[in-house]
Amino acid sequence: MVSASTLDQLPVGCSATVKALSFAGSKRRRMLDLGFVPGSPVSALQASPWGDPVAYAVRGAVIALRRQDAKQISILAKGGSWT
Repeated sequence: MVSASTLDQLPVGCSATVKALSFAGSKRRRMLDLGFVPGSPVSALQASPWGDPVAYAVRGAVIALRRQDAKQISILAKGGSWT
């Protein structure tokens, strides 16, 4: 079973695969340039003390995203739970 969700719901310490981006225009281009390309593995590394932003590992880089931006990145987790 494969579950779909958004990146803001990925718990710290878990990994998934980028499925799609719902950004448009230059914001979409920027996210693709940062490594959030469909098919790329992504891991949630650490949240700030207030929970926003969250640091994610993607394509060899660590990128901090606000939850409102992470909510626009669809992800897939295998097995129906976070791995």
